[in-house]
Amino acid sequence: MSIDFTFKLNDEYRFRVNMFFQVDGVSAVFRTIPMVLPTIEALHLPDILNTLCDLPRGLILVTGPTGSGKTTTLASMINRINKTQKKHIITIEDPVEFIYKDESCVVNQRAIGQDAISFSDALRAALREDPDVILVGEMRDLETIETAMHAAETGHLVLSTLHTVDAKETIGRIIGMFPGSEQNRIKMSLASVLQGIVAQRLVKTVDNGRTAAVEILVKNARIEALILEGREGEIPDALKEGKDVYKTQTFDQALLGLYAEGRISREAAIQTSTSRNDITMALDFYDADKSQKETRKDETRVSIKELQEIDKDILSLKK
Repeated sequence: MSIDFTFKLNDEYRFRVNMFFQVDGVSAVFRTIPMVLPTIEALHLPDILNTLCDLPRGLILVTGPTGSGKTTTLASMINRINKTQKKHIITIEDPVEFIYKDESCVVNQRAIGQDAISFSDALRAALREDPDVILVGEMRDLETIETAMHAAETGHLVLSTLHTVDAKETIGRIIGMFPGSEQNRIKMSLASVLQGIVAQRLVKTVDNGRTAAVEILVKNARIEALILEGREGEIPDALKEGKDVYKTQTFDQALLGLYAEGRISREAAIQTSTSRNDITMALDFYDADKSQKETRKDETRVSIKELQEIDKDILSLKK
């Protein structure tokens, strides 16, 4: 038996708490919730998230294991919408973590168990409350998933989370939750409403902090076709090849980018990667290419210095 709730201390600290019974009595885990709302830029998240926030409708999913920062990423997206658009936002959470004050938007926050019975009940009710944006803290069951897709189909921007490791698994998980007789219909619906997947893992940085390595799926014709045809296994290739045009990326591309920026070590990249062999090859290629470029720079510097010496000799002869 356990319970989740939030706890505020002196208007300065806010915690998400999980309290549970154990052999010797009661224990609790406290997780700090920042009082200052995060921004996409401060979290070093890809700029494409700003574009996703500006969409008028559709389904956006933030995925990853427990403790990977999904709630924080969603908070940064809601924060951006609240600052830049004139919308009605409804959040449905268990429990409510980040608190949003009305800025450009009107924000209503509902807690499961306090303001609503369940995610699916609250989501159905939200459709009668004239929202533009709906945040669903977690899509835990088939009914919530189907209602969220219906909300996206009817002109709302819906943001939610799933405990899946990457875009490929996310799509397979959603389709697989439905009976076989329903899966073709769900593929069509998902291909239509899904606008983006932000799958993330936390990686240790060189300064002993943590940063998110983010896989990005953005809807395009190829992704839509892969969903419709049940070819989720080809999604990683589509993400890799769409980096320049659609700003999509795989986890390994994200890790390589963080390594190139000097923010994470080679070891951290390898430990966090989807495929250790693939990331090792990519890191080796990057290091070799970087070394060659530095060698060419050194040779260029020497050549320029030699030319300068020759110019000096010519000037001396003229004199």
